[in-house]
Parts: sequence; C-alpha cells; structure tokens
Amino acid sequence: MRRALAAPFAVVALAGVMLVPSCGAGSGGEGPGRPGMQGRAAAGVEQLTVKVAEILPHDPKSFTQGLEMTGGMLYESTGLAGQSSARMGPPGKSPVARAELPPPLFGEGITVMGPTLLQLTWQNGIAVERDARTLAELRRVPYRDEGWGVCYQRRRGRLVTSNGSARLAFRDPGTLLKTGEITVTADAHPVGQLNELECVGDIVYANVWPEDRIVRIDATTGRVTGDIQVPALLSAAERRHANVLNGIAAVPGTDQFLLTGKWWPKMFRVAFVPR
Repeated sequence: MRRALAAPFAVVALAGVMLVPSCGAGSGGEGPGRPGMQGRAAAGVEQLTVKVAEILPHDPKSFTQGLEMTGGMLYESTGLAGQSSARMGPPGKSPVARAELPPPLFGEGITVMGPTLLQLTWQNGIAVERDARTLAELRRVPYRDEGWGVCYQRRRGRLVTSNGSARLAFRDPGTLLKTGEITVTADAHPVGQLNELECVGDIVYANVWPEDRIVRIDATTGRVTGDIQVPALLSAAERRHANVLNGIAAVPGTDQFLLTGKWWPKMFRVAFVPR
C-alpha cells in the first residue's frame, strides 16, 4: 500500500509541467553553476519526464547537496563553506534537528544507514558520521576523493558515491574504502557530471550537473536505462533567485520522488512518466 504524505501545501498550474492528483500512499561543490545543454536521447534508453503530484515549501536559503527520506523524515545536506548543515524534519516542515558544519567544511551528499547518517564533504578529505535521530556528530572518517553524491544499497551492504565524473564508486560503509567502480554509459557513451544520488534497490538515480536532468542507472552494469528531462518547475521570477536542480529522494512505499534544487523556494513530489 502507498502511504500518503502530509496534506498538499499547494498544487498550481506550471507551464509545460503535467499535474496529477495527489496519490495515496543523494551536488558537487562546483558552486552556483549554470544551465546546461540537455543530453541527447540514447537508443534503448527510456525517455521520461515528471508529473507533479504535490508542491511543498523549501528553504530558499538552502544550497541543497543531498536529499533522502526515511522513517517519515526528510534528511537534507546543504553546502557552501560557512553555510553547510545537515537537517532533518517532515517534508515541507521546519527541521526538528539541525547540525552545522564549521568552516572550511563544505557539505555534500547525505545518506542514512540505519541508526547512522553519513554526510560527505566536497574537497575536505573527510566524511562525517552522525546519529540519524539527533544529527549529533559521531566521528569523522577519511574520504580519499571529491565528495559529490552518496546513497546506500542496504541489500548489498555498500555505499555508492559520485565525484562529478562518469564513474560511480562502491565503498565499504564503515571505512569508506573503495571496493569497486563502474562507468555510467548511455548508448555506449559515458555520462559525466554525475552528482546527487538516490538508491532504490539495484537502481541508482543521479542528478546530472548542471542540467535539469536525472538519469536512471542499472548499478550492476552502469547502463543508463532511463533519461528523465525535468521541465521548468519554478517560475521565471523564482528561477532568478534559484540555482540548479539538485536533490532527489524516493518516497518510501510509493513510486514517487521528492525533487528540489539549490536555493529553491519549493520542493516537488513527482512521478516519472514516459515523454
């Protein structure tokens, strides 16, 4: 059975975006970024777009780097040195817990691993392990790569991480040491600039920086199986004060996702549907 989210904050007409009734029921520190060219469609890759089911408020001062939902709580990591944090709270509501990252740490991807949460940093050479209930820092773990996105494949007992390239690395969740890696391809061509990640079984969803685009990846082969072109979800006025799309969280018990971006005033609950 699908679990319902909180009552809709607002559902409004968006130019070029399909709206559906509410259904019951993981970026690099690359800086502000800029709009990018959309990737070309690859043969054999399902072409998808989004249907918006619900619009929720989002902190417009949040430079979103990671997003994940579990146990009814939405976890968010924000970036920029001196502004980085980890946050937890019901979707669309004020955080019930928040932890700041002191400068010069630059927050990046985030993922929950049962009782703990892992927050990457961009170029600081560490990741921060936290208590998932309070966000209190438990330890700092050496991280020998640029931190961009991260998600946890519970069944396989491994982390999946990105560093802005076309490669995804698999890591031991305790030591963060690399245990393997794959190159992500569409129609035999590498797909680079992989950013925030979300694991759903053996599938990994990845934001492609700095595009309004998400790719669905078979993590066993690295092959892109779906190319999701995200239409303009914000108005022209909102986009003037916002940055790139970044942040994807699967809504447990449903086939829907929460999407937002850096400095976005809104978050969207969506379904991915054929174009």
